[in-house]
Amino acid sequence: MKIVTIVGARPQFIKAATVSRIIRAHPEIHEILVHTGQHYDENMSDVFFRELSIPVPDYNLEVGSGSHGEQTGRMLKGIEEVLVSEKPDCTMVYGDTNSTLAGALASVKLHIPVAHVEAGLRSFNRAMPEEINRIVTDRISDMLFAPTQTAIDNLTTEGLAGITCFTGDVMYDSVLFYSEWIQRDPAKYRTAGLPANYLLATIHRAENTDNPENLRNIFTALAKLNKDVVLPIHPRTRKIIQTSFSIPGNVHIIDPVGYLEMLKLTMDATKVLTDSGGLQKEAYFLQKQCITLRTETEWVETLHDNWNIITGSDPQKIEAAVLSDIPSATQQLCFGDGKSAGIILEKLLSL
Repeated sequence: MKIVTIVGARPQFIKAATVSRIIRAHPEIHEILVHTGQHYDENMSDVFFRELSIPVPDYNLEVGSGSHGEQTGRMLKGIEEVLVSEKPDCTMVYGDTNSTLAGALASVKLHIPVAHVEAGLRSFNRAMPEEINRIVTDRISDMLFAPTQTAIDNLTTEGLAGITCFTGDVMYDSVLFYSEWIQRDPAKYRTAGLPANYLLATIHRAENTDNPENLRNIFTALAKLNKDVVLPIHPRTRKIIQTSFSIPGNVHIIDPVGYLEMLKLTMDATKVLTDSGGLQKEAYFLQKQCITLRTETEWVETLHDNWNIITGSDPQKIEAAVLSDIPSATQQLCFGDGKSAGIILEKLLSL
């Protein structure tokens, strides 16, 4: 069986590392890895392949940045050429990026079955490009791997129950595996020069980075906290804030870091503030309270007991959430048992 796996962004590299490790150990499967180049610089791409021992991609399309239409169009062309050449039995896509959408579209046009890992997520905010990517990918896929019961319920409502399978969350597999790895040599993955106690923040969603008022409100909130904030900054966000804002003295900006170093940053933080879907879950898995700098979340399971608090960019809500009490232990079972990759492998073999 030949599978083409398509990735292009940081969260997909992490998920692919977990699933590919299981797939490549199976003698009946040959995996072809395609990197679209959606995330293409050293800190956002190459470092993940090295540190997570992901095989060097068989194809790197080097698409780079651009408008959504331009980027997706270039991906479609490149992916189609790969699929025509490789003639796989199945294409596997992850998550909700433009790489996900392009991989699914190119495949279905060539009548190649599509398996979607992390299917069924819904923010119900159609202004988010990711929401459109999720909906379209789920509608044209042949097998939907749902990470939670909520995702299954969403797909059932949309009439897709017949091709849906509950796998649990691949990111939970990853956090369990790599946090154990880090604990064997924690100093190796610790970021130098950080304050002893800090909040960890990330900002990269277009709804914040493309909205000066939202960005200004978030930095206003951070300045009022009287706490150290460590902010690994996306290249796109760095460019925006350098020309538009003065950075509060308590905010320590660092370059993007690899997955293992980011996991260690999360493990050592007191709380997490983010607009990232993946980091919301990683914080939850590591029992770190999360403040979500958006007006909704796809991961409603993390909201119980205020483990995840939605604030948007409202400074007062952000400050209140940071000052709120940290809850008791989390409940992980809604995300599976940490063996999602094995379930995915089993289902792929049944195609």
